Amino acid sequence: MADANKLFKVEIITPERIFYTGDAAMIEFTTTEGDIGVYKNHIPLTAVLAPGAVTITESAGQKKAAVHSGFAEILGDKVTLLAEIAEWPDEIDRNRAEEAKMRAERRLKVKEAGIDVKRAEIALKKALVRINLLN
Repeated sequence: MADANKLFKVEIITPERIFYTGDAAMIEFTTTEGDIGVYKNHIPLTAVLAPGAVTITESAGQKKAAVHSGFAEILGDKVTLLAEIAEWPDEIDRNRAEEAKMRAERRLKVKEAGIDVKRAEIALKKALVRINLLN
Protein backbone atom coordinates (compact mmCIF):
# COMPACT_ATOMS: atom_id res chain seq x y z
CA MET A 1 0.00 0.00 0.00
CA ALA A 2 1.37 3.40 -1.00
CA ASP A 3 2.12 6.00 1.65
CA ALA A 4 -0.67 8.62 1.45
CA ASN A 5 1.78 11.55 1.49
CA LYS A 6 3.49 10.14 -1.62
CA LEU A 7 0.27 10.22 -3.66
CA PHE A 8 -0.60 12.88 -6.22
CA LYS A 9 -3.62 13.61 -8.42
CA VAL A 10 -3.82 12.13 -11.91
CA GLU A 11 -6.33 13.05 -14.59
CA ILE A 12 -6.59 11.67 -18.09
CA ILE A 13 -9.01 13.65 -20.21
CA THR A 14 -10.14 13.01 -23.79
CA PRO A 15 -12.50 15.10 -25.92
CA GLU A 16 -15.29 12.60 -25.15
CA ARG A 17 -14.88 12.05 -21.42
CA ILE A 18 -12.90 12.28 -18.24
CA PHE A 19 -11.19 8.95 -18.73
CA TYR A 20 -9.51 8.67 -15.34
CA THR A 21 -9.22 10.68 -12.17
CA GLY A 22 -7.61 9.45 -8.99
CA ASP A 23 -4.58 9.38 -6.73
CA ALA A 24 -1.38 7.67 -7.79
CA ALA A 25 2.05 6.94 -6.37
CA MET A 26 3.51 6.86 -9.90
CA ILE A 27 2.48 7.24 -13.51
CA GLU A 28 4.42 6.06 -16.55
CA PHE A 29 3.68 7.10 -20.13
CA THR A 30 5.27 7.67 -23.53
CA THR A 31 6.23 11.06 -24.90
CA THR A 32 7.71 12.02 -28.24
CA GLU A 33 11.05 12.19 -26.40
CA GLY A 34 10.73 8.73 -24.82
CA ASP A 35 9.17 7.03 -21.81
CA ILE A 36 8.77 8.94 -18.56
CA GLY A 37 7.92 7.94 -15.01
CA VAL A 38 6.57 10.53 -12.59
CA TYR A 39 6.43 10.55 -8.80
CA LYS A 40 5.04 13.25 -6.50
CA ASN A 41 7.00 16.51 -6.52
CA HIS A 42 8.38 15.98 -10.03
CA ILE A 43 9.70 19.17 -11.58
CA PRO A 44 7.05 21.05 -13.57
CA LEU A 45 7.10 19.92 -17.19
CA THR A 46 4.95 19.79 -20.28
CA ALA A 47 5.40 17.11 -22.90
CA VAL A 48 3.84 15.86 -26.10
CA LEU A 49 2.27 12.41 -25.74
CA ALA A 50 3.06 9.70 -28.24
CA PRO A 51 0.98 6.56 -28.70
CA GLY A 52 1.81 4.24 -25.83
CA ALA A 53 0.72 2.45 -22.71
CA VAL A 54 0.05 4.39 -19.52
CA THR A 55 0.65 2.65 -16.21
CA ILE A 56 -0.94 4.21 -13.14
CA THR A 57 0.33 2.86 -9.83
CA GLU A 58 -2.37 3.34 -7.19
CA SER A 59 -2.51 2.25 -3.56
CA ALA A 60 -4.44 -0.87 -4.59
CA GLY A 61 -2.25 -1.82 -7.56
CA GLN A 62 -1.66 -0.88 -11.17
CA LYS A 63 -4.01 0.15 -13.95
CA LYS A 64 -2.94 0.13 -17.59
CA ALA A 65 -4.45 1.94 -20.54
CA ALA A 66 -3.62 2.90 -24.10
CA VAL A 67 -3.21 6.60 -24.85
CA HIS A 68 -2.84 7.98 -28.36
CA SER A 69 -1.40 11.46 -28.81
CA GLY A 70 -1.95 14.60 -26.78
CA PHE A 71 -0.19 16.61 -24.12
CA ALA A 72 1.00 16.02 -20.55
CA GLU A 73 1.21 18.65 -17.85
CA ILE A 74 3.27 17.64 -14.83
CA LEU A 75 3.08 19.70 -11.65
CA GLY A 76 4.42 18.79 -8.23
CA ASP A 77 1.10 17.44 -6.97
CA LYS A 78 -0.80 16.70 -10.20
CA VAL A 79 -0.33 15.11 -13.61
CA THR A 80 -2.85 15.80 -16.36
CA LEU A 81 -2.86 13.96 -19.67
CA LEU A 82 -4.96 15.57 -22.39
CA ALA A 83 -5.26 12.72 -24.86
CA GLU A 84 -6.78 12.34 -28.29
CA ILE A 85 -7.84 8.78 -27.37
CA ALA A 86 -7.58 6.78 -24.14
CA GLU A 87 -8.74 3.17 -23.81
CA TRP A 88 -8.86 0.57 -21.07
CA PRO A 89 -7.91 -2.94 -22.22
CA ASP A 90 -11.55 -4.12 -22.08
CA GLU A 91 -12.52 -1.33 -24.52
CA ILE A 92 -10.09 -2.54 -27.20
CA ASP A 93 -11.31 -4.79 -30.02
CA ARG A 94 -8.41 -7.17 -30.71
CA ASN A 95 -9.63 -8.09 -34.21
CA ARG A 96 -9.96 -4.45 -35.21
CA ALA A 97 -6.48 -3.68 -33.85
CA GLU A 98 -5.00 -6.65 -35.75
CA GLU A 99 -6.68 -5.50 -38.97
CA ALA A 100 -5.40 -1.94 -38.48
CA LYS A 101 -1.89 -3.33 -37.95
CA MET A 102 -2.01 -5.38 -41.15
CA ARG A 103 -3.43 -2.43 -43.13
CA ALA A 104 -0.69 -0.09 -41.90
CA GLU A 105 2.06 -2.64 -42.54
CA ARG A 106 0.75 -3.21 -46.06
CA ARG A 107 0.74 0.55 -46.78
CA LEU A 108 4.27 0.93 -45.47
CA LYS A 109 5.52 -2.06 -47.47
CA VAL A 110 3.95 -1.08 -50.79
CA LYS A 111 4.63 2.68 -50.52
CA GLU A 112 2.26 3.58 -53.31
CA ALA A 113 2.25 7.11 -54.66
CA GLY A 114 0.09 9.35 -52.53
CA ILE A 115 0.41 7.26 -49.36
CA ASP A 116 1.03 9.37 -46.29
CA VAL A 117 3.92 7.40 -44.76
CA LYS A 118 3.89 9.31 -41.46
CA ARG A 119 0.17 8.65 -41.02
CA ALA A 120 0.66 4.94 -41.75
CA GLU A 121 3.52 4.79 -39.20
CA ILE A 122 1.32 6.41 -36.54
CA ALA A 123 -1.55 4.02 -37.35
CA LEU A 124 0.84 1.08 -36.98
CA LYS A 125 2.12 2.39 -33.63
CA LYS A 126 -1.46 2.83 -32.33
CA ALA A 127 -2.39 -0.70 -33.40
CA LEU A 128 0.72 -2.16 -31.76
CA VAL A 129 0.03 -0.29 -28.51
CA ARG A 130 -3.49 -1.72 -28.42
CA ILE A 131 -2.32 -5.27 -29.21
CA ASN A 132 0.55 -5.15 -26.68
CA LEU A 133 -1.79 -3.89 -23.95
CA LEU A 134 -4.00 -6.94 -24.50
CA ASN A 135 -1.10 -9.39 -24.23
